[in-house]
Amino acid sequence: MNTLSTALRSEASWNLNALRLLLAAAVIVSHAWPLALGAGTPEPLQALTGRSLGGWAVGAFFFISGLLISTSAARKAAIPFWTARFRRIVPGLGVALLVTLALAMLSGSTANLGEAAKWFVRAITLASIEHRLTGAFAANPFPEVVNGPLWSLFHEVLAYFLCWIFVVVFGSRKGLPFVVLGVLAAAMAAFHEALPWRLPVFAPLFGAFTFGMAVQVFASRIPVSPLLALAAFISIALLPEMVALGPVSLSLVVLALWLPPLRFEADASYGLYIYGWPVAQTIVALQPGIQPVTLAVMSVAVTYPLALLSWSCVERPSLSRNRAMA
Repeated sequence: MNTLSTALRSEASWNLNALRLLLAAAVIVSHAWPLALGAGTPEPLQALTGRSLGGWAVGAFFFISGLLISTSAARKAAIPFWTARFRRIVPGLGVALLVTLALAMLSGSTANLGEAAKWFVRAITLASIEHRLTGAFAANPFPEVVNGPLWSLFHEVLAYFLCWIFVVVFGSRKGLPFVVLGVLAAAMAAFHEALPWRLPVFAPLFGAFTFGMAVQVFASRIPVSPLLALAAFISIALLPEMVALGPVSLSLVVLALWLPPLRFEADASYGLYIYGWPVAQTIVALQPGIQPVTLAVMSVAVTYPLALLSWSCVERPSLSRNRAMA
């Protein structure tokens, strides 16, 4: 029987790069509707499932992170683990922020140096990402918001931290603690609206993340089968969408690992994610009245080369330096 743990150690694991690429593209496609038609415009799948295409994609990103990061947290000491996380996120983000700022200024932003610097510092530290710059993309249907998707990075790093604490305390192979954590996280996701602070947004994503952690523990018992993928996907009709994020994400991962290997050596998904919104805003500014489908296609087509450039010139060199220091 081909199991999840076997597939993750085989050439099939390359398909996770392809899956992440598709998920990042799905976020860009989903955002094309509000960017073309204005804030509040329903995105694809939103009316049908209660969660947009981009929302499902972000949840799947968190599931994959939980699946992979928990193993890394167990294998590495604290400093190498957090150094790796820093090098994966911050260098690429820093360059993307500078590009975003340049596009915002070219679009007519009236932000002064102080506002621009404050925006950059808040974004690069992930503490409280401010999406708006005064006067940026002012004539667009979704004005002033220069890079909306960056909100998820704070939640991703918070999930990393909680995962690391959990693995340090309980290890990465004891099933019961992961099951308990998963149940608690699912309960938080189900009742997320009653939670304080940023937890209503974080809870469903952390539910998907912890589901990935639990799947990692039991990976040697989970078959890579299209029937399992179908069964997990059916949860979308049986569970609240906030709780279904984990099982639906599992179905996507199982299906990706079941398919023949696709060797995507360039992990351009992060670049797609952090450049997609400002590129789309720029396209809308240059082509007023553009329709969502056209914007989605053009945004993916223009952003992908930028993402490859980010991977080749910024992200991969940073990760290579990290491996050399380890």
